[in-house]
Amino acid sequence: MIKVFFHPGTDIRTAIAQVMSSSNSVYRSLPAGTMPPQVIQYSAADLPLVQLGISSASVPETEVNDYVNNIVRTELQSKCGVAMTNPFGAKSRQITLDVNAPALIARGLSPSDLSNALAEQNLILPTGSVKVGSNEFDVTLNGAVTAIPRLADLPVRTVDGATTLVRDVATVRDGPAPTTTIARQNGERGILTSIFKIGRTSTLEVVEHVKNTIPRMLSLMPEGINMRLMFDQSLFVKAAIGNVLHEALIAAALTAAMLLLFLGNWRTTSIIAVSIPLSIMVSVIALYLLGETINLMTMGGLALAVGILVDDATVEIENIERQMLLGKNPHQAILDGAAEIAMPALVSTLCICIVFVPMFFLTGVARSLFVPMAEAVVFAMLASYILSRTLVPTLVLYVMSGHHGHLKQAPGNTLARGFQRLHRAFEAGFERFRGHYVVLVSHLLKHKLRYGSAILGFCLASLGLVPLLGQDLFPAVDAGQIRLHVRAPSGTRIEEMPQHIDAVEAVIRQIIPKDEIADLLDIIGGPYSTRNTLFGNSGTMDTADSEIMISLRPGEHRPSVEYIKALRAALPKQFPTLEFFFQPADQVSQTLNFGVPAPIDIQFIGGKPEEVMPQVLAFQHRLQQIHGIVDAHIYQRMNKPALELEMNRQQLQQMGLSARDVAQNLLLTLSGSMQTAPQFWLNPPTAIRSISG
Repeated sequence: MIKVFFHPGTDIRTAIAQVMSSSNSVYRSLPAGTMPPQVIQYSAADLPLVQLGISSASVPETEVNDYVNNIVRTELQSKCGVAMTNPFGAKSRQITLDVNAPALIARGLSPSDLSNALAEQNLILPTGSVKVGSNEFDVTLNGAVTAIPRLADLPVRTVDGATTLVRDVATVRDGPAPTTTIARQNGERGILTSIFKIGRTSTLEVVEHVKNTIPRMLSLMPEGINMRLMFDQSLFVKAAIGNVLHEALIAAALTAAMLLLFLGNWRTTSIIAVSIPLSIMVSVIALYLLGETINLMTMGGLALAVGILVDDATVEIENIERQMLLGKNPHQAILDGAAEIAMPALVSTLCICIVFVPMFFLTGVARSLFVPMAEAVVFAMLASYILSRTLVPTLVLYVMSGHHGHLKQAPGNTLARGFQRLHRAFEAGFERFRGHYVVLVSHLLKHKLRYGSAILGFCLASLGLVPLLGQDLFPAVDAGQIRLHVRAPSGTRIEEMPQHIDAVEAVIRQIIPKDEIADLLDIIGGPYSTRNTLFGNSGTMDTADSEIMISLRPGEHRPSVEYIKALRAALPKQFPTLEFFFQPADQVSQTLNFGVPAPIDIQFIGGKPEEVMPQVLAFQHRLQQIHGIVDAHIYQRMNKPALELEMNRQQLQQMGLSARDVAQNLLLTLSGSMQTAPQFWLNPPTAIRSISG
């Protein structure tokens, strides 16, 4: 897998076209059997939004895999912006010829002869049409074998009138392909596929589309197939946005309450409070026009602006009311009051907005994070100023005409009288506070040098705390999910891995209480497809790798970091032959890692692998001794066991063979014909093709 990073401002469409052109020109020079390159536009934010688990206790796994590839994929990807990985744990249907080696040798045949015979006798080719007289007929030919048992009747070779059939040297078997991955949902085998979003499609929209499509997909499948959504990232997004929205509403309510307490007039408070939601709505419209979305940063910016959105309207109303108290009629008071504070209010608003201007000069990840927040604040502030010049004076004219002044008339109900007493008590207390403040400021001004030096010294002394503060791009996020990577010794068969994972999960259940675990999902084996490799960031290399994903119940668990710390201490002691490291589970941390399994990625470039590896091991050992570094591991493994076969080319030449014959027959025997000469069997009723060879 090759990842190409471009400089900011690069035309990504032109870049993709150039990369595709270069890869296609190189493809002709690659060894036979190499799959064509796939060029996919990738973003660090292309992460799984939800895991879709499919399982069945009655339908064969090969049929479930066909339904996943032909129904689930088609239905889900019908929506723009939805992408999927190839299914993990799937058992694809494969028509296999199990060679009878003694019978094959006795007839002087080789596996390549059997593969060539299958390719020549089972054809998926069109024929054409023929015109006879005044009619035109479509011509069909029984080139494709319609039933799997009939593959055994195909001729392989005829010698001296004796024909060798497939059944004489091999057995036709209809079953699953060799297992490359195993997916288990809470201990039960099944199929798992990860669902992504592409482009600017909303996370919530994608997950909602999946939820709404599941009933339709189940109606197209046989009874007994179950579908379940797991590790739904939209729950985290909804909770995060909901929390920010909740805090913003509380801030708006507290701001309105504070204004009411200080002003003592519900009419002026209502006018000022109206400007808060209107300013936010204008900001949301502007963000939409710029292509931004409702996310944590934009919502955080709007929540940040709530407290200062009322400044312009408050100053405007207070100045208009002052003009009314001077005896002017409401219309003239509004004109004079608005004119007096027009320029000061504009300067004040621009001073707040200009603080966020430097964020627009940021680059990289920081720009993507903070520019939307700055835009949200700036648009809301500018909208607040415009509303204070237009809507607020209009509302004052209609709402406050004949009611200006602070509580001129005695209130008529008990609640109003109670609030009047509260307001007068607050004003009296505030006047006393202001008197004490004047005395304090006067004292400070008399000894300004002494107090100025003390404050300056305190500020300088506080700078000594800077080295003690940690530095990070984004704060830690507890999404209630844990990702644990498990590595067995290199060369471990995939059939041996489930028992290791069962033992590890037993320890996990001992440390994490059962009532706090929502889902336990494990994927055993490597990414068997190019697409899964491109979109995967788990660090999985081969069958000895496994990933365990733990989902905790929302609001019912202790901090995830505590469980990670406990597992990090317990697992290596109980399983010394296994390697463990944790990976970020939340979308924010995965995005900031730019698609690699860890926040810090160190690369060694140049030199032979056998010479570089000792240096890498020594460097890893030194890293593990640094306080604060955990889970330092080497991505590549160079110690996988291998059997080396050496050919004697002279003896092969004497026997009438070549190195190509040996390599080709070895490939067919160990890996099948799919790599170099793919062959398929077409199922007539369903028109679904299966690999044969």
